Amino acid sequence: MDVLTDERVRKFRDEGYLVLEEFLDSKECDALRARMKEIVENMDVPAHCRIQFSTEHEEQLKAQGSADYFITSGDKIRFFFEKGVFDDKALHAYEPLYKSVTHSPKVQNMVKQLGLKKPVIVQSMYIFKQPGIGGEVTPHQDATFLYTEPLGRVIGVWIALEDATLDNGCLWFIPGSHKSGITRRMVRTSKETYPLTDFIGREQNHDEKLFVPAPVKKGGLVLIHGEVVHRSAQNTSDHSRQVYTFHIMESQDTHWSPENW
Repeated sequence: MDVLTDERVRKFRDEGYLVLEEFLDSKECDALRARMKEIVENMDVPAHCRIQFSTEHEEQLKAQGSADYFITSGDKIRFFFEKGVFDDKALHAYEPLYKSVTHSPKVQNMVKQLGLKKPVIVQSMYIFKQPGIGGEVTPHQDATFLYTEPLGRVIGVWIALEDATLDNGCLWFIPGSHKSGITRRMVRTSKETYPLTDFIGREQNHDEKLFVPAPVKKGGLVLIHGEVVHRSAQNTSDHSRQVYTFHIMESQDTHWSPENW
């Protein structure tokens, strides 16, 4: 059975994001959360590697941009502290349970319906967004960090392992904002220079009234165009908002920038 209808594909292409409820069932979500609990309980992150993840310009340069632990994380499972939130990278490649979900027939069917010919997974994260301390993610475009030529080749897949609500930090989007390109890029700097990353350009100011919330129930999925502007608020509730997310790139006739982190 097809995951997407033609109408849903058109909606995604028009608005730059799409909410799909009931992509995973409750047991699948619980299994992913339980496995992550095991990983975290056994993790060993040296104190000097405990950096915060941020999309905000100055915070990013100060924290991630000065840390080798961050810049070399692309092909490893590593942990980032984002104002009370852990992020892990490369789960899709090294964790069997997450790998099976990432490459599942449902995901493959969805990607095919979106028209990708040679899709590859370029990055994955598990985001805890803990109650009371899960930090704000400021407005940004994923292509700022995952840059390709041409643009428009990266799609985010964001799976809610718990309900994502207005209170615990669901995503907010500016519909149609993916049609205007990007305003900044994060790039690696020259070897032996600090910070290890820098930005070309600046994130523009966005009218708050343009953002539309995208709450989603446990097991739901949000498709995110690489250039759509989105954000999430701080989790001020008593409930966590755990998410597994990964990014897919169309590799056919696409140049992945070597300046990406």
